[in-house]
Amino acid sequence: MRSMSNQNYMKRLFDTTVEFTLRSKGALVIVGPKWCGKSTTANRYANTVIDLMPLESRNEFIELAKISPSHFLNYGPKPILIDEWQHVSFIWDQVKYEVDKTGEFGQYILTGSTTDRTRNDMDDVNSRHTGNGRIIRKMMRTMSLYETGDSNGTVSIQDLKLGRFSNAVSKKDINDYAYYICRGGWPVAIGKDRDVSLAQAIDYYEVVVTDDIWSLKDIPLRKDEQKARKLMRSYARNVSIAASETTLLEDVSTGDETFDKDVFGKYLNALRNLYVIEELPAWNPNLRSRTAIRTKNTRHFTDPSIGAAALGLTPEGLFKDITTFGLLFESLVIHDLRVYADTMGAHVYKYRDSKRREADAVIQFNDGSWALIEIKLGGEEDIRSASEHLIRIAEDIDVNKTGNLSFLMVITKNKVAYQMDNGVYVVPLCCLKN
Repeated sequence: MRSMSNQNYMKRLFDTTVEFTLRSKGALVIVGPKWCGKSTTANRYANTVIDLMPLESRNEFIELAKISPSHFLNYGPKPILIDEWQHVSFIWDQVKYEVDKTGEFGQYILTGSTTDRTRNDMDDVNSRHTGNGRIIRKMMRTMSLYETGDSNGTVSIQDLKLGRFSNAVSKKDINDYAYYICRGGWPVAIGKDRDVSLAQAIDYYEVVVTDDIWSLKDIPLRKDEQKARKLMRSYARNVSIAASETTLLEDVSTGDETFDKDVFGKYLNALRNLYVIEELPAWNPNLRSRTAIRTKNTRHFTDPSIGAAALGLTPEGLFKDITTFGLLFESLVIHDLRVYADTMGAHVYKYRDSKRREADAVIQFNDGSWALIEIKLGGEEDIRSASEHLIRIAEDIDVNKTGNLSFLMVITKNKVAYQMDNGVYVVPLCCLKN
């Protein structure tokens, strides 16, 4: 395997996922939003790179893949990275065949920023089409605050799960969080001058609404940038809210301009397939009471900065709309929790029931245990109220059927991490790590 020494490389939590998968699976499919660092990370682990991004070489590789897929997939020493592999997605069956033929691990790394016909296959890694689980799909996200160096990582989710905790302090304040929301976790934005960093999310948003949405062959749409911008703004106004598609459709169909329902659905699917948006699914625990669980997904962008860019918000502008600030701060926290959970084989959900009780996040660990989390931009009174709210919800969950409670936590923009007298942890986002 080629040397992985690179002084300019920012270490990613996803590195451990790549390393383990190459030791345990025949092929790894890395998906996620463009510009999140998939190619950069994958390159470190490949002995052969087939880069399908440059036009001058793309056509030659596509022709080779068509004429002799076997030669294409044995182009050089393995692991072979096929970057932007959606351009040769027709070789999927051949990839499965090559993986099955030898049964060896670490043969291929496939990266891409759009979904294709293989996504349904890959959603179930043990489905009949995935080489009996020898090929796996993993999502790579933009960088968490711990990866960017903004979180000091003094409070570990894994430690909390094991009952280990020490008081900690973050130097970050609400102004820093306003900046992080607008900057996002784009690798190219980290360590740059403030104006350069803030420009990256805006550039990403512009590429999405002027080019990417119309590039998906399986979702044909007539180009209409104003419709795309209107939809993105509506979605951004509903971030961290369980807004139905009907609500979004009504929001974008104001005035003389209306959205056809089918076209609207195609736009949303295009944004999903480009990994621009990613809903947070609802958690469905067993309750002691007869309270019904609400299962509607909560709206999120894959990076909160996309929402800020869609609304034209600057860090300073967030303070003029505290409600939106709070919703985007919640989305920032959900983003980081997803990054951290991915490293533990855990999943993040939203809790909502028919009593109108909500918990902003639930971490479901792979051993069945779970943690309830509230996210608060407010002060001590809000934090105390949120902690008591979490306790009441937890008391209604049947641990005999669901799994054991691991911990309760309120994530804040404040500076001190501590445990309250009622047992609930209060942790600044910039103290947190996996």
